Amino acid sequence: MSLPVYASTGQRIWHYAFRVICGLIFFFLIAPIVIIIPLSFNAQDFFTFSPEMLRLDPAGYSLKHYQDFFTNPDWQLPLWNSLAIAPVATLIAVSLGTLAAIGLSQSHVPFKSAIMAILISPMIVPLIISAAGMYFFYSRVGLQGTYWGVVLAHAVLGIPFVIITVTATLVGFDRSLTRAAASLGAGPVRTFFMVQMPLIMPGVVAGALFAFITSFDEVVVVLFLGAPGDKTLPWQMFTGLREQISPTILAAATVLVAISIALLITLEVLRRRSERLRGMSPT
Repeated sequence: MSLPVYASTGQRIWHYAFRVICGLIFFFLIAPIVIIIPLSFNAQDFFTFSPEMLRLDPAGYSLKHYQDFFTNPDWQLPLWNSLAIAPVATLIAVSLGTLAAIGLSQSHVPFKSAIMAILISPMIVPLIISAAGMYFFYSRVGLQGTYWGVVLAHAVLGIPFVIITVTATLVGFDRSLTRAAASLGAGPVRTFFMVQMPLIMPGVVAGALFAFITSFDEVVVVLFLGAPGDKTLPWQMFTGLREQISPTILAAATVLVAISIALLITLEVLRRRSERLRGMSPT
């Protein structure tokens, strides 16, 4: 936004100073993430820029770390474990979170604030506390060290994101549409899938993406609940930093960054679509 012609000298100084401050904050946040991308193409087995890389010499760059990531069984097994756990956890989180959000959106539900606080508590409570509590609970019911134990734990962590996004979508939902469907003979289930679900779908999908990212990137709960055969990609990266420092971690991190960027772009597209459906944006 440009400054008006009548802006004072102080206002002009603050306008440009504010932009510089925002740029510095953005650089502070994004620099640790961006720096790993060129390092992942290092031809040497180092975590620093080689002289060849600094000279932009093609000999200093290589795809060998990506080749190791996509061919080494030590990395492929955790990757496939993550891909086996995250979608199932996301499906459970979306199903339960959507139903909870719809139920809490009803005006006749008592103690809605208390119930909402309990449901989103996994997002607020420190993760180490949640992981320790899950460990003691799941060990008593026989789920500790099992695939379904990790899946259910990740679903619990993803449910708050689904509830928040679906609840935000339901704020602009017109209740007269469901009443009209009921008056025309549609049952509750048909009304939900034919009327309500298409309108809240952007919030459901956004919550699903957040739940998927939470499950795919989570490491603390897996360390408490997972068995050696359930080692996920973040677990492999964590143990790799502790036990055997391999530059392949940089390639894995770059792949995760690319996936996160793709999901964030999808979220932005869904947000704009949701605004158009609710009449909040003309385009």
